[in-house]
Amino acid sequence: MFEGGQPSRDEIAEAIGRGAPLAFVGCDLDGIDLEGFDLRRARFERCTLHEAVLKHALLERTAWTGCRGRMVAFTGADLSDAAIATCDFNNADFRGAVLTSARIRGSKLTGADLTKAATIDLEIDETLLIDAKLPGMAFKGHRLARVDMTRADIRKCDFRSTVFDECSLRDANLDGARFAGADLRGADLGGLRVQDAAAYRGATISQEQAGQLMQELGLRLG
Repeated sequence: MFEGGQPSRDEIAEAIGRGAPLAFVGCDLDGIDLEGFDLRRARFERCTLHEAVLKHALLERTAWTGCRGRMVAFTGADLSDAAIATCDFNNADFRGAVLTSARIRGSKLTGADLTKAATIDLEIDETLLIDAKLPGMAFKGHRLARVDMTRADIRKCDFRSTVFDECSLRDANLDGARFAGADLRGADLGGLRVQDAAAYRGATISQEQAGQLMQELGLRLG
């Protein structure tokens, strides 16, 4: 176990060579380059990883709790079955990462880029995705609770049959997104543009939301 301090790349490589799953508690990993490292089943608690490089790292079944990593690079990393809780990974780079069956809860991914990430069975709850890039992600049939996608890029996302509970889609880029069968009664739909209205075809909204949408579109009931 690494507890506190600033473990070096060489020290971590040596620990990996011993074969036991690693634990990092309260460590300063800012700027460290662990590209391609095999850190499967490692545990990270209350660590800082600002601008750390974990590109193409093997991070299957890792656990991340209370960590902070501004602009951390998870590009192409394998985070299958990983658990991320109460972390702040703002502006993190998850492009091309594998997040299959991963769980993200109570975290901040403001400005994060998940372009072309593999997200089958990804679970996201109580998470800030403000200004995040999520094009083409599939949430079909999911239940999203307290997920804030304000101004997020959700072009071509699949939200069919998704239930939104205390979520925000305010000012999001909806181009090509699909919401047929979705329950949007628990979502903030503010900032709707005329060209976005068609995206919600087939979705369920409340009477209050219908009135708000009409106002956004400049319509009035006669």
